[in-house]
Amino acid sequence: MRISESEIIRHIRETFPGGEALTDDCGAVPQVPPGCQLLVTTDLMESEQHFRLDWHPPEMLGRKLLMANLSDLDASGALPLGFTLTLALGPELEADWLVAFLDGLAQASMACQVPVIGGDTVGRPSGLGLGITAFGAAKRWLSRSEMRPGDRVFVDQPLGRSLRGLRKLQAGQRWDALNPDEDLAAHLDPRPNLGLGPRLAEIAEVHACMDLSDGLSKDLRVLAEASGCSVVLSKGLDRDQISGGEDFARCFASCLSREVLELRLGLPLLEVGEAVSRREWPVLIYDGEALSPHPDQSFDHFARRTE
Repeated sequence: MRISESEIIRHIRETFPGGEALTDDCGAVPQVPPGCQLLVTTDLMESEQHFRLDWHPPEMLGRKLLMANLSDLDASGALPLGFTLTLALGPELEADWLVAFLDGLAQASMACQVPVIGGDTVGRPSGLGLGITAFGAAKRWLSRSEMRPGDRVFVDQPLGRSLRGLRKLQAGQRWDALNPDEDLAAHLDPRPNLGLGPRLAEIAEVHACMDLSDGLSKDLRVLAEASGCSVVLSKGLDRDQISGGEDFARCFASCLSREVLELRLGLPLLEVGEAVSRREWPVLIYDGEALSPHPDQSFDHFARRTE
């Protein structure tokens, strides 16, 4: 059974926080509290590029779509204010699947207390395209560009689980709610530590932060280049921790020690690198004798695919 555009819009209006206000061509940009800065982020997800319909439960995909965007805002020190939703739907999508997807997104929206404020729907020849633009307010914008030589770089969550989950899916394993697998859960239904970013922004000695979604080998490069530094990877990190993506951790730089930060934040941290003055390469690794450049091992959205 198919579902019409008017039925999709009606379902969003009835089930999403803020949905009852979706009655005009435009929505209102959220009002920013005094002393805060308005931030915005956009993420797109494409079937066969970021997920597969045959292995991603729809309600989990709905939650993941919102979490990916809110994780960006949180890592910038912002609290979410609202989001717009764009859906590009192929004719093969069944109504039950789409309703389950929307319900998962609506539940995540309610849990995070972030309303929908607008969006659009469009048809396409096949597949599924998803997009969210999310707005947030930050008292202090934690950017990527203020890391300093001598800072240590930390993450707040274990790394590599999502990559292991992806490998299990590629090997044929599927999500079983009665027998949940933590690696599959990390990939299909990520739960970033929302709320940590604004807490980090309150600590003056935390200089920079970003959402860790493309893997350490790429995101540390981005952090280093934005700050005009280089980063030496910590010893003991394995390949999955370095190259795995979609961990949705806070990756932040601070001159404080891990012990002091753990005491102030009340959660364990993993040290993944140290900022040094700018070298020829943005990310370096100690090979036992000297520092050598570490390549970007992350997923490339524009690489040619081979079967």
